[in-house]
Amino acid sequence: MNTPICDFVRAYGASAPARLHMPGHKGVPALGPEPLDLTEIPGADVLYHADGIIRRSEDNAASLFGSARTVYSAEGSSLCIRAMLYLGLQYAKRQGRPPAVLAGRNAHSTFLTAAGLLDLEVRWLYGGDGLLTCDLTPETLDEELSDSRACLVYITSPDYLGHCADVAALAAVCHRHNALLLVDNAHGAYLRFLPTSRHPLDLGADLCCDSAHKTLPVLTGGAYLHFGHSCPADLIDSAHRAMGLFASTSPSYLILQSLDLANKALAGVWTERLGQTAERLDALKQKLTHDGWTLLGDEPVKLTLCPKPRGCTGGELAALLQAQNLWCEFADPDCIVFMVSPDTPAEDFTRLYDALRAIPAKPPIADCPPPLPRPERALPIREALLSPCETLPLDACLGRVLAAPTVSCPPAVPILTCGEPIGPEALNLLRYYGAETCDVVCQEKILDSAP
Repeated sequence: MNTPICDFVRAYGASAPARLHMPGHKGVPALGPEPLDLTEIPGADVLYHADGIIRRSEDNAASLFGSARTVYSAEGSSLCIRAMLYLGLQYAKRQGRPPAVLAGRNAHSTFLTAAGLLDLEVRWLYGGDGLLTCDLTPETLDEELSDSRACLVYITSPDYLGHCADVAALAAVCHRHNALLLVDNAHGAYLRFLPTSRHPLDLGADLCCDSAHKTLPVLTGGAYLHFGHSCPADLIDSAHRAMGLFASTSPSYLILQSLDLANKALAGVWTERLGQTAERLDALKQKLTHDGWTLLGDEPVKLTLCPKPRGCTGGELAALLQAQNLWCEFADPDCIVFMVSPDTPAEDFTRLYDALRAIPAKPPIADCPPPLPRPERALPIREALLSPCETLPLDACLGRVLAAPTVSCPPAVPILTCGEPIGPEALNLLRYYGAETCDVVCQEKILDSAP
């Protein structure tokens, strides 16, 4: 597969040009990659008005993912999420239906802030009491869509712990209700390249975002916005406008070259190596299960352990492993998450297994996270997000209204969402996850909004 962006940049560098344009480093390699770092000079195309080398590279990606259209992001899936919601809002308006989205409660904080900026009403979908997982059933979704006129559904699959939703069944429900299914597939770009694809596009999603950098050989910040063949043509035609509305006008050409070069890898032996990696991790999972470890999720290249049955928290286990220079992706009181790829050396699987096997089991830790609160919203998301706010210690937040999400990244799933009142249940959960303060709406704003 050709690499038009990389070819252009390399040819430009080989011509020994006088770089009388941005960026200011002029190709001098202080860090190393500067000679390959360009701006939108003639021939380099323009990311969100692409009709040259970038468009040809995006078309290569679309052919690999089987999409009707694929657009690059140099600003991660966060940019793609904003664009998806903007396009969803346009769809709702054209259908004469309310500007509302039914969303799994484990959505990334970017979804929440984007909904606030676009003034979309969010109606949360719950599936269990966990913060990071939403086990949404087709029956629940059918009931929710039947009870509302909403035409947008947003889910996160895979979630941070490695659970994959039944996208095919959920997509079928959405399409029966003439609703679009939007999928945050940030952790699942590789799913397309398994022996049998599990990618949301192949399961019926209308739009989805992939963080290429999370699981593919791409620099941090590289991502895709994909359009399924079921997506309305007018939304596909608005792809660049939607991305450009929120994006920087100075995208990283290093990231674009990384996305371009990934096409060549994905069209080559990388897919075979992915299958080998999944088999290697599956073998590790079987050994850990045999040794008494509790596992979560069904992702082929993600390992999630629940260490409390063996007497330690996720954070404690992460610290023990870090002392041996083994670094996890994420840990909280209940879980620890590891991510692998075809570029993970085989010896790293052995190192991890040997380290885990050497940790002695202790009496189980019995405590569980407090239930996820389901408060009635006191203010619209947009109003709360844009209101004057103050930061207070948790003990002073009871009864106040949350202004901005209190969440770290990872996992970036808000414990409470903008405009919701902070009750005792929410305080318990915030303390459990280590929060010390909250940004709350100033009392004067609440009084001004009172009927």
